[in-house]
Amino acid sequence: MCKVKLVIFDIGGTIIEDNGEVISSFTAALEGNGLLATQSELTELKGSSKRAVIKKFVERQWGQQDPENETRIDKAYQDFKMQLENNFSNGGVKPVHGAESTFNWLRAHDILFATTTGFYRTVTERILNTAGWQDIFAANICSDDVKMGRPAPFMIFRAMETAGIDDVRQVLNVGDTRLDLQAGNRAGVLGVVGVLTGIQKEDRLKQDSPSQLISSVADIPALIEQHYS
Repeated sequence: MCKVKLVIFDIGGTIIEDNGEVISSFTAALEGNGLLATQSELTELKGSSKRAVIKKFVERQWGQQDPENETRIDKAYQDFKMQLENNFSNGGVKPVHGAESTFNWLRAHDILFATTTGFYRTVTERILNTAGWQDIFAANICSDDVKMGRPAPFMIFRAMETAGIDDVRQVLNVGDTRLDLQAGNRAGVLGVVGVLTGIQKEDRLKQDSPSQLISSVADIPALIEQHYS
């Protein structure tokens, strides 16, 4: 009997190809607002709430107490959103190979599946609609649906609540970043699965003790049959 009742997927880099849309959007928005950040810093923050990333660099540059910070954060975040939506409007939504077949396999085995993401609602819906996935998930949870995004586990818990799953021991959390893995470990789910289709590779992901590392979400059916049945 399968132990898994719900598989929670990150979106960018996990079920949608990561072609640098987020990093390039951050770079343009930060530079346009006089904020300093390196590519390696932005890469390490993949999977975070996007507004939280902006906040981090604003506060680093001007201090946490500067009265102008909220205005700076709002301006840079709006610029980031405009850049990101333009990127995803220009052919930027490409499902990871095998994602569709994995969803079909999960459905055939009566396993629910959901998404969590550091994206905000508007761009999340645009991505899922473009991929033709607007109606297939038991839950789609964005970072702005919870008080704290990754590495806090709250998006996972919200996805479980929405999907009607009340036991973390029936949940797999799947993602391509260290923050995905950290959130899964903090949630205490049955399996914390890293995929190698994102910008962070094996040497980085191993630092956060995944239950398994797999090439892509195409390997999820075999993983469940081998380890969770």
